[in-house]
Amino acid sequence: MYGGGYIFDEPNRRQQHDEQLHDDPEKLQQFEARITAGAKIEPGDWMPTEYRRQLTRLIEQHAHSEIMGALPEGTWITRAPGFKRKLALIAKVQDEVGHGQLLYNAAETLGKRREAMINDLLSGKSKYSNVFNYPAETWADVTVIGFLIDAAAIVNQVANAKGSYGPYCRALERICYEESFHLKQGHDAFIELATGTAMQRDMVQQALNRWWQPIMHFFGPPDKNSVHSEKLMQWKVKMASNDEMRNQFLDAYVPKIWELGLTLPDEQLRKDEAGRWQYADPDWDLFFKVINGGGPCNAERVKVRKWAEESGRWVRTALMHSTHARALPVA
Repeated sequence: MYGGGYIFDEPNRRQQHDEQLHDDPEKLQQFEARITAGAKIEPGDWMPTEYRRQLTRLIEQHAHSEIMGALPEGTWITRAPGFKRKLALIAKVQDEVGHGQLLYNAAETLGKRREAMINDLLSGKSKYSNVFNYPAETWADVTVIGFLIDAAAIVNQVANAKGSYGPYCRALERICYEESFHLKQGHDAFIELATGTAMQRDMVQQALNRWWQPIMHFFGPPDKNSVHSEKLMQWKVKMASNDEMRNQFLDAYVPKIWELGLTLPDEQLRKDEAGRWQYADPDWDLFFKVINGGGPCNAERVKVRKWAEESGRWVRTALMHSTHARALPVA
């Protein structure tokens, strides 16, 4: 569901510079020539230290976001209105967890073990998307997640599916295919409330008001505040800037919201003469507080993941012993 456009906790400039000094200049030139030519980089290929690190962080955080993103929707499976909505939500949550598995597999090809990634998530070292730090208070919140947050993620993922690292691109191709169905599910549920009774319209309007700032935060800070975006885009780790993706999302979905007679909590939201969206600057201090562990639901979400990790350890241990036993030669 949730994508990796903005890379949190990037290394400081001195550390980045020191590590790049160890990259072979000739190999770096050949690498960048391959990127420019549109070639895909595969796990066994030479790659710059910083490329490997930033790509590992990007894919890992994307994987964490898929897993953590299943939690707010998962709590609504038993409360979804009607049997068909329950079935659709079960399927969606199952897909999101599967996306996490695909992405952890892709990240492992860069040399970081899954256990280390999970440990970094549980310790707070590794981050996940800001939007999954918030509660889903009503069914309308679930429809906003399914429609607008999935839509924002698709903008991100479709762009990154054209990136330079083969395993990530192939994972994203499948993820985007499945996300298109998730978007339809969320859109259908959103429309049902928006065109329903006065109480239903009020419920979806309130959910929209709650989620609008987290959605604007989703793509990350303005490009003017990004230190490493130019190099990451040159290497096709990122395929579009934060502001470009945010504008693309607004262009596609703000008119759909307004057509339903709903409003957005931003009086400055409009298009300028050049066709780009203007909007009130979101509270970026809040954004950084949330992604660094200060979100309203972060402690709860991490606690659930810790419980799942500890409760499922015996299954993983049994599977590993079983696999090892089958691999032993027969006497």
